[in-house]
Order: sequence, then structure tokens, then C-alpha cells
Amino acid sequence: MKAYIQHSQRLLRGQPPTYQRLQARLAEGHQPGQRAPQVLHCGWGRLLLGHTFSTPASLAQELLAERTGERDIALYVAAPQQVLAQAPQQLFLDPSDTLRLWFSDYRPAHRGFRGFRIRRAQSNADWHAINQLYRCRGMLSVNPSCITPRHLGGPVYWLVEDEANHQIIGSVMGLNHTKAFADPDGGSSLWCLAVDPQSSRPGIGEALVRHLVEHFLSRGLSYLDLSVLHDNHEAKALYAKLGFRELATFAVKCRNSINQPLFIGPGPDEQLNPYARIIVDEALRRGIDVQVDNAEGGLFSLSHGGRRIRCRESLSDLTSAVSMTLCQDKHLTHRALARAGLRQPTQRLAGSDKANAAFLAEHRRLVVKPVNGEQGQGVAVDLRTLDEVRAAIDNARHFDSRVLLESCHDGLDLRVVVIGFEVVAAAIRRPAEVVGDGQRTLHELIERQSRRRQAATGGESRIPLDGETERTLRAAGYGYDDVLPADIRLAVRRTANLHTGGTLEDVTARLHPALAEASILAARTLEIPVVGLDLLVPAADQPDYMVIEANERVGLANHQPQPTAERFIDLLFPLSRTPS
Repeated sequence: MKAYIQHSQRLLRGQPPTYQRLQARLAEGHQPGQRAPQVLHCGWGRLLLGHTFSTPASLAQELLAERTGERDIALYVAAPQQVLAQAPQQLFLDPSDTLRLWFSDYRPAHRGFRGFRIRRAQSNADWHAINQLYRCRGMLSVNPSCITPRHLGGPVYWLVEDEANHQIIGSVMGLNHTKAFADPDGGSSLWCLAVDPQSSRPGIGEALVRHLVEHFLSRGLSYLDLSVLHDNHEAKALYAKLGFRELATFAVKCRNSINQPLFIGPGPDEQLNPYARIIVDEALRRGIDVQVDNAEGGLFSLSHGGRRIRCRESLSDLTSAVSMTLCQDKHLTHRALARAGLRQPTQRLAGSDKANAAFLAEHRRLVVKPVNGEQGQGVAVDLRTLDEVRAAIDNARHFDSRVLLESCHDGLDLRVVVIGFEVVAAAIRRPAEVVGDGQRTLHELIERQSRRRQAATGGESRIPLDGETERTLRAAGYGYDDVLPADIRLAVRRTANLHTGGTLEDVTARLHPALAEASILAARTLEIPVVGLDLLVPAADQPDYMVIEANERVGLANHQPQPTAERFIDLLFPLSRTPS
């Protein structure tokens, strides 16, 4: 209790104990040789413990020794202005906030987390999975061979493994300060927290934070520190819930392309959607001038070297009106690709009740979609009765007066992104699904999963509570008010469109050459420089396919970590390409 009161008094004064000692040492003039500066490599860069350096100049000098492609962080810097003064053009003050949780304030979770387990990273496969996750979140990859060994105070990486499919859906790095730099206050810190934005498992981030807290608490430590961007309100809400408080300390970093968003400030408009933002950010990184014409519509203009190109997300002046029309009108798309010999479902325009019934009798299962539509609106899949077909046609006519009927085929929904007639990315798209907990109704589960997808995609993806979702549930024997048994996965949409809550699995590395060739042929047939081809396939590494449709405005942000935005800007401004 005495220790707790002392800790509380220090917090009220706004200065943690280690920070106080650091200020005193700097004021007294800590002499070189008393203790070696502490530098730990984390696989993506180094952590420099500011209070173990004798002078601001020595800390600045070490920061400036940062290796290309890495990101060094100097933390617990008591006098950042003195460090920045050593190299004001090369160093900057990190705008992130540092938070601390005193373990005396920690309260365990009331309920456990289901469906996944947390373990340490061990194998090459683990590191590969972690790096895939980090790249997807725009973070640096980890080189495990560079990490400071644990017996020398180095960090430990933990990962979250889904018990159903063994996929890695989360990761975090923990550092024991007592081992790292003999912290007299017995501290620890959390770094590199990342959660798969497409996972339907709830509570992964909270579970990782609690795991580190309880791990270090069992080692007799006293607190956990972490750094979070000042405007990451969602993460801050979680940390506040767990009892973290702001800490008056600072971090200093080098100005480099990795850290650029932190020191150049926000782009021309913070309200751009993720599909426009990823392109604008890449353009700004290359020194290309950006003018936002309409943020809500994703319209912007790029200028560089006397060349100006207007864009609506990934649709640019380079796409002709004819090519755009060929993609938008799915009936024209089908006819153009048929002439090129590409395999497609059988298709016809919806007509009389008798004609529609005959088409259904011929193919037994149908897909109904508007001739001109996007984002999965008005699409109904696997219709088996004439009543279902009639209802789907009526719904599709809300989006276009012309409606298509197509033969329905089994397979995986594959999106292939072709830029400059080269395949840049490929991903299997899966319909929105929820995981039961034995307590919540399907209506509640869908709403929770929809909120997670919206948060992960900047509001671009959500699961509609409409007739198509209800029909999908009904076909599986459920209703909105039914409780899904614990750990049961249930698809709640038939289509895999991302705007209706679908998720992506990157398969670029294992895409079969026949699928790549078919996609490039389709792009050349439509004469379109940037296109997303939707194929139905048995597997990404098999040659069989059917082309479903072509999309003239591709959501490039959906395919990270593939370099979609980079290749798009290469196409628009070849002279801005970074030499390899």
C-alpha cells in the first residue's frame, strides 16, 4: 500500500519516478563511462533508451546512425529540445502520446477470450505470418536475425493464432525494462500491436494487451508503457478502459520516408476515403502535387513535371470513356470477353416471366444483378425458385432498369488487379461471416462485426441488415433473433463484396499463370489500363476459371501489402518511379 501511495503521488506530480531520476542526472551532468548507453534492436529498428545516454549530443549522434529501411526510436527523452537542437533538419519530435498502466490499477477481465490462443513467435512460418500482418497494417517488417537476444535484454514477440484455421490474426512486442536497462522501477513496455482487420474474432487487441500486463505482472514488474498516435481515438478508448494514464515523456525519431506522415502533417484533406487516400499519400511521398477537387467523391488531381492527371480514386484520365462503359455495362462486358474466348457464365437479360422460368429450368441456379451496378448492390446469388428470381429482379431494378440473369456456379471469388497490363495483386474474397459466442443473437453479432469492418476500412465496409442477409440466414436455418452456438462460423452474405462486409485473403504469390494470363487478356480486350477482374475459381493455384465481371474503379487499399498504389503512380507518372 505504501508503494502504491508513492506511485500515486508521483503521478499526481506528473512525473514518473524514472523520469524524475533522469532529469536529476541530466541536471547533475551524468558522466560518460558510468554506464553504457542502452540500444536494443527490435528487428525493424532500434530502441534507444534516452536516459542511459550521457549527453543530448551522444543520443542525437546515435539516432543519426539509423540504417536505411529501419526506424529507430529514442524514448524517455527528458530534454527533447536539446536533442533536436543537435540536428533540427534530420530529427523530429514524435507526435505520439505515451501512456502508462500501473499494475496496482489493473483489473482482470470479467470474461475470457474464446477462439484463439496467444503464444510466442518461434518458427520462420511465424515470422512470415507476423510480417504479412504488419505489411497489411502499413508497418515495417521484422528481421528476426537482427533482434537483440533475450538474455541481453531484447524483446519478445507474441502472436495470436486462430484455433479454427490456425491463421495468425494478431501480434505484439513486449519489452522487460529490468532486463533491458536495469530499470529500478521495474517497468515494461508494449510495441507493434497489430490485429488482422479482417478477423471476425472479437477482443484480439484487448487480449494481447492484457496478456502482456499479466505476463509482466507475474514477473514482479510494476507498470506497462506504450506509445499511441495522438489521434488514434479508438485505441485510446481501449487503453483508457484498461486503466492507462498519460505519461509526461517524449520520443524523438529521424526524418525518413517511413516516418514522413508524422512530421509533414496531414495531407490536403483528411476526409478522403481510404481508396483515394492511399493514392494521395503515395503521390505526396514522391513529391507530386495533389489538389483535392471533391473529397467526398474521391476526386483529386495530380501534377508533376508539367503533366496533370485527374482521378476518382483509381479511375483516371488514362481510362477512356469507351473502356469505362464496357466495364460498367455488364452485358457489354460479357459480349466483349466472349469474343476474346474467355470463359464466362451463361448470361441473358431478364425478360418475361416465362422466359425467366425457362432460363431457371435450364440452369437450376441463377445469379441476378443490375446491368450497371457496383459494390454488390442489387446482386442476389444462388436463386433456385421462380419466386426468388422475381423478388431479386424487383430489387435489382432499384439500381438499373435492366437486369441480368446468369447461371450460378460454385467456386471461390477471386479479384485480380491489373495495372499497366501486369498483374499487381490477387486476393480471394470471402463473404461476411460471424462467429457465435452462445450468448448474443445473430442480429447483435452482425452489428458488432459490421462495426469492426467499418473501423478497419474507414467506414467503407459494413454488413447490411437487408433482405439478402435475411435470406442467407434463413437458408442456413437461422433468423436474426436466434443465438448462434459458441465458436460456430456462419456466412451471413452470399456475395463476397467488401462493401457488404466481405474479407480478403492475399493469394498473389500463388496465383496460377493461367489466371494471370486470362486477367491480362481481359484487360487488353477492354483496353483499360487499371482494372479489377472478378473470377470464379476452384482455387487460386489451379487453372480453371470463369470471368464474372470487370471493375473500372478498383479499391487499391484493399490489397495491401501488395504495392498497388505504387504501381498506379508508376503508370501515371513513370518519371517519378523510385530507382530499384
